[in-house]
Amino acid sequence: QVQLVESGGGLVQAGGSLRLSCAASGRTFSNYAMGWVRQTPGKEREVVAAISTPDYTTYADSVEGRFTISKDNTKNTVYLQMNSLKPEDTAVYYCAARKYRSIATLGNRYDYWGQGTQVTVSS
Repeated sequence: QVQLVESGGGLVQAGGSLRLSCAASGRTFSNYAMGWVRQTPGKEREVVAAISTPDYTTYADSVEGRFTISKDNTKNTVYLQMNSLKPEDTAVYYCAARKYRSIATLGNRYDYWGQGTQVTVSS
Protein backbone atom coordinates (compact mmCIF):
# COMPACT_ATOMS: atom_id res chain seq x y z
CA GLN A 1 0.00 0.00 0.00
CA VAL A 2 1.17 3.51 -0.84
CA GLN A 3 -0.17 6.72 0.64
CA LEU A 4 0.32 9.98 -1.23
CA VAL A 5 0.02 13.48 0.19
CA GLU A 6 0.16 16.51 -2.10
CA SER A 7 1.06 20.06 -1.15
CA GLY A 8 1.94 23.33 -2.84
CA GLY A 9 -1.26 24.30 -4.58
CA GLY A 10 -2.74 27.77 -4.39
CA LEU A 11 -3.71 30.90 -6.24
CA VAL A 12 -1.29 32.47 -8.69
CA GLN A 13 -1.51 35.05 -11.44
CA ALA A 14 -1.11 34.08 -15.06
CA GLY A 15 2.57 33.83 -15.95
CA GLY A 16 3.51 32.82 -12.44
CA SER A 17 4.95 29.60 -11.04
CA LEU A 18 4.06 26.97 -8.47
CA ARG A 19 5.76 23.81 -7.32
CA LEU A 20 3.68 20.88 -6.22
CA SER A 21 5.10 18.20 -3.96
CA CYS A 22 3.87 14.68 -3.32
CA ALA A 23 5.19 12.77 -0.34
CA ALA A 24 4.80 9.01 -0.57
CA SER A 25 4.87 6.36 2.11
CA GLY A 26 6.18 2.88 1.57
CA ARG A 27 9.60 1.38 1.08
CA THR A 28 9.12 0.57 -2.61
CA PHE A 29 8.63 4.13 -3.82
CA SER A 30 11.66 3.87 -6.08
CA ASN A 31 10.00 1.00 -7.98
CA TYR A 32 6.84 2.94 -8.83
CA ALA A 33 6.13 5.12 -11.82
CA MET A 34 4.52 8.39 -10.78
CA GLY A 35 2.25 10.88 -12.42
CA TRP A 36 0.49 14.17 -11.94
CA VAL A 37 -3.12 14.16 -13.09
CA ARG A 38 -5.44 17.14 -13.19
CA GLN A 39 -9.20 17.29 -13.13
CA THR A 40 -11.51 20.15 -14.03
CA PRO A 41 -15.30 19.91 -13.66
CA GLY A 42 -16.86 18.85 -16.92
CA LYS A 43 -13.60 17.70 -18.45
CA GLU A 44 -11.84 14.37 -18.54
CA ARG A 45 -8.91 13.97 -16.22
CA GLU A 46 -5.59 14.58 -17.88
CA VAL A 47 -2.21 13.07 -17.07
CA VAL A 48 -0.07 16.17 -17.41
CA ALA A 49 3.27 14.62 -16.49
CA ALA A 50 4.66 11.20 -15.66
CA ILE A 51 7.99 9.76 -14.63
CA SER A 52 9.18 6.18 -14.76
CA THR A 53 11.90 4.26 -12.98
CA PRO A 54 14.55 5.01 -14.12
CA ASP A 55 13.69 8.66 -14.71
CA TYR A 56 12.15 8.81 -18.16
CA THR A 57 9.56 11.60 -18.36
CA THR A 58 6.65 12.48 -20.57
CA TYR A 59 4.28 15.44 -20.72
CA ALA A 60 0.91 16.33 -22.12
CA ASP A 61 1.10 18.66 -25.11
CA SER A 62 -0.78 21.29 -23.13
CA VAL A 63 2.09 21.64 -20.61
CA GLU A 64 5.16 20.63 -22.60
CA GLY A 65 7.95 23.14 -22.05
CA ARG A 66 6.24 24.73 -19.05
CA PHE A 67 5.97 21.91 -16.49
CA THR A 68 8.74 19.67 -15.16
CA ILE A 69 8.27 16.48 -13.18
CA SER A 70 11.05 15.13 -11.00
CA LYS A 71 11.50 12.55 -8.29
CA ASP A 72 13.73 12.29 -5.25
CA ASN A 73 13.91 8.66 -4.16
CA THR A 74 15.84 9.55 -0.99
CA LYS A 75 12.88 11.67 0.17
CA ASN A 76 10.10 9.52 -1.35
CA THR A 77 8.86 12.67 -3.02
CA VAL A 78 7.80 13.63 -6.53
CA TYR A 79 7.56 17.23 -7.68
CA LEU A 80 5.81 19.17 -10.39
CA GLN A 81 7.37 22.51 -11.22
CA MET A 82 4.83 24.62 -13.09
CA ASN A 83 6.00 27.74 -14.89
CA SER A 84 4.29 30.22 -17.18
CA LEU A 85 0.95 29.23 -15.74
CA LYS A 86 -2.22 29.95 -17.69
CA PRO A 87 -5.83 30.27 -16.53
CA GLU A 88 -6.58 27.01 -18.33
CA ASP A 89 -4.17 25.24 -15.96
CA THR A 90 -6.70 25.80 -13.18
CA ALA A 91 -7.67 22.39 -11.81
CA VAL A 92 -7.35 20.00 -8.93
CA TYR A 93 -3.99 18.29 -9.30
CA TYR A 94 -3.59 14.73 -8.07
CA CYS A 95 -0.43 12.78 -7.46
CA ALA A 96 -0.72 9.17 -8.59
CA ALA A 97 1.44 6.05 -8.40
CA ARG A 98 1.35 2.78 -10.28
CA LYS A 99 2.77 -0.58 -9.25
CA TYR A 100 5.01 -0.72 -12.27
CA ARG A 101 8.17 1.07 -13.35
CA SER A 102 6.87 2.11 -16.78
CA ILE A 103 5.08 5.35 -17.55
CA ALA A 104 1.32 5.56 -17.94
CA THR A 105 -0.44 8.40 -19.74
CA LEU A 106 -3.96 7.26 -18.87
CA GLY A 107 -5.37 7.96 -15.45
CA ASN A 108 -6.93 4.52 -15.12
CA ARG A 109 -3.48 2.93 -15.18
CA TYR A 110 -2.62 4.33 -11.76
CA ASP A 111 -3.21 2.35 -8.59
CA TYR A 112 -2.81 4.90 -5.81
CA TRP A 113 -4.00 8.48 -5.55
CA GLY A 114 -3.48 11.46 -3.29
CA GLN A 115 -6.28 13.67 -2.05
CA GLY A 116 -5.59 16.42 -4.59
CA THR A 117 -4.51 20.04 -4.33
CA GLN A 118 -6.25 23.00 -5.95
CA VAL A 119 -4.35 25.18 -8.38
CA THR A 120 -6.07 28.37 -9.47
CA VAL A 121 -4.55 30.67 -12.07
CA SER A 122 -6.09 34.11 -12.37
CA SER A 123 -5.99 36.15 -15.56
